[in-house]
Amino acid sequence: MADTLAPSSSPPAKGGQHAPAEGTKRDFLKLVAGSFAAIGVGAIVWPFIHSMNPAKDVLALASTDVDISHIAEGQAVTVMWRGKPVFVRHRTAQEIQEAQAVPLNQLPDPATDQSRVQREPWLVVLGVCTHLGCVPLGQKSTDPRGDFGGWFCPCHGSHYDTAGRIRRGPAPLNLAVPEYAFRSDTQIRIG
Repeated sequence: MADTLAPSSSPPAKGGQHAPAEGTKRDFLKLVAGSFAAIGVGAIVWPFIHSMNPAKDVLALASTDVDISHIAEGQAVTVMWRGKPVFVRHRTAQEIQEAQAVPLNQLPDPATDQSRVQREPWLVVLGVCTHLGCVPLGQKSTDPRGDFGGWFCPCHGSHYDTAGRIRRGPAPLNLAVPEYAFRSDTQIRIG
């Protein structure tokens, strides 16, 4: 009678174990159950992972187009990008000359004027003080612009020059330059 047993139901070898070379229905069922469990966990976890992606309204703010045709020389505008103010300034020839004449050894965070602008006379910087995140004054013609003609943060007294570089005060770094590109002579895309 032992000769008629199917291979999957063969009698166990010594010690109650099946022969290692033979697969059993139990091994197959364990593999299938494990696969279904892994797929089930993935199906449950995926919505949570997907919920961490940025929302559509946030992705829409990933870039901002700015029309610079109406900004007169010496004026500046503030636009919002990713919830932060961005200062776009149409600098005068004198402001550019003053920014380029500063020796780098006088700057707490050395950077040339040329490394901070893509096209003269336009300067584009994040309007967030690098000390504690305040918004510096200097965008309006009536605002105090500090000792160097750029921006002044009244919270703790940081002074920035016309290239957005820190010149005096507790701020450790220059105003950040966001990623931006000129789409035409009259339009800038930030982000």
